[in-house]
Amino acid sequence: MECLYCKSKMRRGTAPFSIDRNGYHLTWNAIPAWVCDQCGETLFEAREVDLIQEALTALDSKTATFATVKN
Repeated sequence: MECLYCKSKMRRGTAPFSIDRNGYHLTWNAIPAWVCDQCGETLFEAREVDLIQEALTALDSKTATFATVKN
């Protein structure tokens, strides 16, 4: 696979993923990804993107329950 930015070769590896969203910060240290040998750009395949989105949807649902808790 060729890097979209620098046109160098990309290899299978892992890459971190972090997000700040709806009152929480989430970090995964090693998501399977294509990683550029030259510039380090990462590309997640559709399967990994779908899994990340499913996890975020579940967390959003659970996080919403905090907003309904009254002191």
